[in-house]
Amino acid sequence: MEENTAQPQSLAPKPPRTRIQKAKREAILEAGLDVFSEAGFRGATLDRIAAAAGLSKPNLLYYYPSKEAIHDALLRDLLSTWLDPLTAIDPDGNPLDELLGYVQRKLAMARDFPRESRLFANEIIQGAPHMHAHLRDGLKPLVDRMARVIDQWIADGKIAPVDPVHLIFSVWALTQHYADFDVQVRTVLGDEDPFPGAEAHLETLFRRLLTP
Repeated sequence: MEENTAQPQSLAPKPPRTRIQKAKREAILEAGLDVFSEAGFRGATLDRIAAAAGLSKPNLLYYYPSKEAIHDALLRDLLSTWLDPLTAIDPDGNPLDELLGYVQRKLAMARDFPRESRLFANEIIQGAPHMHAHLRDGLKPLVDRMARVIDQWIADGKIAPVDPVHLIFSVWALTQHYADFDVQVRTVLGDEDPFPGAEAHLETLFRRLLTP
C-alpha cells in the first residue's frame, strides 16, 4: 500500500501570489492610504477605498476582509518606516551632526510622505486604538535608548544641556507639522515651497539650541 503523503489542507503551503494579486493588493493599500489620511479611520469606508482602487467592493473583500485589515496593514508598514530616522542616529558619530541629520530626515519624511504622516497623526488623535501596543513596545524603548545616548553626549560636554525626550518631541512637532498642517502652511506661504525655508530655519534653530 502506498503511503499517503498529501498534507492536510490547513498545513499545505499557500501558493505564491500572482503578479495581478500583488498589484491589486498594492492598489488597495495605496487607495486606503489616500482615504484614511483624508477621512481618518471613522470617516473611511470600504466603498470609498474600493472606488479609489478601481475595484468592486466584493473584489476588494477578496484581498482584505475588512476596513480594519487594510488599516492595520498600513500601520504595520508605517511604524517601521517612521522609526527609521531615529534608529539611524549613530551613538558613535558627531552628536551635533547626528541630531541635525535626524531633523533633516524627519523633515524629508514630511515632504515625501505627507499621507503617511497624516495617517499616523489621525491614529494618535483617536487615542491610538490600533497601534498602542506598537507604540509601547516599539517606539518607547527606542526613544528611551536614544535619550540615554543624548544624556551621555550632554555629560561629555558635546552638546548643550537639554531634556532629551522633549528634544525628540520638538523634532517631531517642528517637522511633521509641515505634512499634518499642509493646507495651513501653504495658505500662509502662497505658492512658495515650504521645505527649503523650513530646512534652513530648523538647521539654525537646533544648531543654536544644541551647540555647547
